[in-house]
Amino acid sequence: MELYKGILTRRSIRKFTNQAVEPDQVEKILTAAMFAPSGMNMQSWQFVVITERELLEAIPAVHPNASMTPQAALAIVVCGDEDIQPSEPRWVINCSAASLNIMLAAHALGLGSVWCGVYPDAARQSGIKRMLKLPDHIHPFSLLPIGHPDESPEPGERFKVERVHYNLW
Repeated sequence: MELYKGILTRRSIRKFTNQAVEPDQVEKILTAAMFAPSGMNMQSWQFVVITERELLEAIPAVHPNASMTPQAALAIVVCGDEDIQPSEPRWVINCSAASLNIMLAAHALGLGSVWCGVYPDAARQSGIKRMLKLPDHIHPFSLLPIGHPDESPEPGERFKVERVHYNLW
């Protein structure tokens, strides 16, 4: 898929088929995540790939906006690692870039995903942290359910000329 078209056609997918995602697709998605830009090139992220059905089904209990996760083939939790980069604003930005690359890579591979924010919600963070047995220095940032889409939302128009300013406000 051509990159610009992929950016404009990517949509949040909340309905998935029961078709499995191939391991090589997961590796491609994670490779794309790790090619995201990061502050000072610290790459202060860690990734937890969830494929166990029991965990996928338990996620909505700790993340109320992730009700689609049990239908997904897998989910990736993007985490900030403060041992790599202690500055919270930096790992948050880095994890944002990695999360977007995951979603774009999934779309390019014909898969669907949706960004379920974990950070900065303390209850979601502690729930995910407890569920996945994350160490203290690892902070869950986003939860990205991924699978074969069972819906095709239209992209719609998002460009708003009134939000563009050249040189000065």
